[in-house]
Amino acid sequence: MADNHYVYVLRCKDHSLYTGYTNDLTKRIQKHESGKGAKYTRGRGPFELEIAKTFDTKQEAMKAEYRIKQMSRAQKEKWLAEARGGDADESSKKFF
Repeated sequence: MADNHYVYVLRCKDHSLYTGYTNDLTKRIQKHESGKGAKYTRGRGPFELEIAKTFDTKQEAMKAEYRIKQMSRAQKEKWLAEARGGDADESSKKFF
């Protein structure tokens, strides 16, 4: 599991979006749910995992996380809607 690198987007109960990186997605989401994740997510749960993408290297994942964080809220919502609308892998390729 440590060989995988994930970038994920969570939707918080206040409908805000949080983007993060981890090498253990299940454990990281549990940390967010328990209030021990990122400072931003504390008190904003429960969360809905909007999307998660696996990368071969940490460097690739960190670049993708940065690109997502540079998007406006409207751009993120559009991108997420496209990812949900069809084949998520095909939609993800447009961005990742």
